[in-house]
Amino acid sequence: MGKLYIVPTPVGNLEDMTFRAVNVLKSADLILAEDTRTSSVLLKHYDIHVHMESHHKFNEHKTAESVMEKIKAGASVALISDAGTPGISDPGFLLARTCVENGIEVETLPGATAFVPALVSSGLPCDRFCFEGFLPVKKGRQTRLSELSSETRTMIFYESPYRLVKTLGQFMEYFGPERGCSVAREISKKFEEHRRGTLEDVARWYSAHEPKGEIVIIVEGAPEKEKVKEKDRWKKEEMFPEEGTDAQE
Repeated sequence: MGKLYIVPTPVGNLEDMTFRAVNVLKSADLILAEDTRTSSVLLKHYDIHVHMESHHKFNEHKTAESVMEKIKAGASVALISDAGTPGISDPGFLLARTCVENGIEVETLPGATAFVPALVSSGLPCDRFCFEGFLPVKKGRQTRLSELSSETRTMIFYESPYRLVKTLGQFMEYFGPERGCSVAREISKKFEEHRRGTLEDVARWYSAHEPKGEIVIIVEGAPEKEKVKEKDRWKKEEMFPEEGTDAQE
């Protein structure tokens, strides 16, 4: 039986590819690519000559079973996306689940993903965070934003440059204009940029400066709920005195 390799690819600079990732792709029997035209640039750069087939969100439900059968027959299959780690807002989950459910080994290589450098560079807490990816464009969007208004962990979103300003405006509405924010764009590319400040500050900037490229938005979590104040604790002790102690009048 073969194996499924999930291989991260650079989100910007082609030199972000790991030595191991190159070797896995060179030794694979088949490479599944989100867009074969995009991936052909990467493969040519690293002199990789392995047959590619398309595997994207529009055909993955049809191809997952056939790919699984190829692996069962002994093929070594590598899955890549246009950029970053497959499965993180890109096709990958369905194929990985199909393989796992059929006893096929799935090996994911560590490597590039856009949200990690965006988060670490933001200056916002990164010990606890939640990854939201792309929010629903229409149905369910307001409901999700309302739910996230009380999220205390740092939040991570992906967004199109065409919807960035509108999204920041919605964030101000649900999270408050003073909430901390960092917008990272073009991670690992020549014109990489990190714009930090409050949601209001960043929204104002991009209202005047048209954003371009891949966008990652990092938003500060809601303040932790305050602990019970000392006087409130005293009130509770007065209402529920310890056994054997007379309550004060």
